[in-house]
Amino acid sequence: MAKLVECVPNFSEGRRPEVIDAICAAITSVDGVVLLDKEMDKDHNRAVVTFVCHPSRAVDAAFEGYRIAAELIDMRTHQGEHPRMGACDVCPFIPISEMEIEEAVELAHKLGKRVGEELQIPVYLYEDARTRPSRKNLANVRQGEYEGIRDTIATDPERQPDYGPAQMNLRAGATAIGVRFPLVAFNVYLGTNNKTVADRIADAVRSLTGGYRFVKALGFDIKARNQVQISMNLVNYTKTPIFRVFETIKSEADRYGVPVTSSEIIGLVPNDAILAVADFYLRLENFSKNQILEEKLKMAGGGGNAAEVRESFFDQVASSAPAPGGGSVSAAAGALAAALAAMVSRLTVGKKAYADVKDELAGVRDRADALRAELEQLIVEDEQAFGAVMAAFKLPKGTDEEQAQREAAVEAATKHAAEVPLTVMQKSLEVLRLARTVAAKGNQNSITDAGLAGLMGMSAIEGAGYNVRINLTNLRDQDFARRLREQTAAIAAEGRAIAGEIRNLVEAKL
Repeated sequence: MAKLVECVPNFSEGRRPEVIDAICAAITSVDGVVLLDKEMDKDHNRAVVTFVCHPSRAVDAAFEGYRIAAELIDMRTHQGEHPRMGACDVCPFIPISEMEIEEAVELAHKLGKRVGEELQIPVYLYEDARTRPSRKNLANVRQGEYEGIRDTIATDPERQPDYGPAQMNLRAGATAIGVRFPLVAFNVYLGTNNKTVADRIADAVRSLTGGYRFVKALGFDIKARNQVQISMNLVNYTKTPIFRVFETIKSEADRYGVPVTSSEIIGLVPNDAILAVADFYLRLENFSKNQILEEKLKMAGGGGNAAEVRESFFDQVASSAPAPGGGSVSAAAGALAAALAAMVSRLTVGKKAYADVKDELAGVRDRADALRAELEQLIVEDEQAFGAVMAAFKLPKGTDEEQAQREAAVEAATKHAAEVPLTVMQKSLEVLRLARTVAAKGNQNSITDAGLAGLMGMSAIEGAGYNVRINLTNLRDQDFARRLREQTAAIAAEGRAIAGEIRNLVEAKL
């Protein structure tokens, strides 16, 4: 799996979908960012957004979310059941694959500095990113909520932010940025509107009041349902599993003669957390995770979701469908080149013989990982761009107005269809530069892998160049076409020069 970090910003808005859509659009405007989930709660007036990306893109993406939230959410008028301190209330980073906690902490500091300086929002670091022991627990950081922090931040030393001004941003509030283990946001509804009952049951399971070590819980009155809710964050589901908390809540509810009517999980949940629930309630004997169809498919390279099992990329290219075609294949070639450059880097970093280039090759590794993720996304984007051109050609043209609209749509879609492979060329050229570095300085036992990275990277450039040029042939905007032809020619020329250098390095060492 590629190097990935998950980011789960929580926004103080659960009633205006257009606001959350704008925030998500800003986040995903950063290359290589994938939006996994967004959930809105009207009663809590809160939205939870989940995205993943290479760590090199995470700070930019999260910052864009903060920027739009600060523009569109006014904390001076915000009301909701959930505790809150800012427009972007909390923003945790969660390492997913090939990433250490320390790297995620560095991301939290970088984001905190930008948010504090550029948006003038007070920033508090929490959990594993904390600078003070008292800020490990988010509840301590958010104590008093927006109003309490607003009134004390300038006078109370404990309220001194880690970044940004010691003064509340009246519109955007304050924020907490941290690093944590994947948590489960779990809510349980009771068949009563008596909030006292919910509060007492929350006390029974909450860590701070004698409950489970890894549970944060509050009781809420959900007026729209005429019910109360126990809202929880299970901050370590491996040590305090969902089923244990649920059974305790049922037992406590029985004491008050109140039924548990339903439960819900907010946002995404780790697979293992749900498997533990299944194992507990079904009393499974000798059960293994490998017995789950989707897990077995994943192990076999068939994907993680049976509903998504489909023909391979190679089968799709070989089919009679016009897409994916050469543009997507060029992006795939660039991604493979990046993967090879990353591999050679990993085979170099940590070797005593290459200690003097450790830092340089570590940088190559990280950038190659990021480029691979971006080029993999461009495989899909090229296919989508072709589809948009075809859709534009199918627009009605019965009237002069329809004809004009159709022509404008075709022109715009065709321009985009040319820009996508141009991006492939640009990123593949960067991959070639990395391949040159690993060929010159990387583990010489992998010199042929570095050489193949050069060949694949150049193939990506040449192939994508074909796709740029063919999309320029019928454009009306000749200035646009000329500019892209010039860019294409310049990239190809530099690419050929670098590819020649790589070939010479390889041949000299064979």
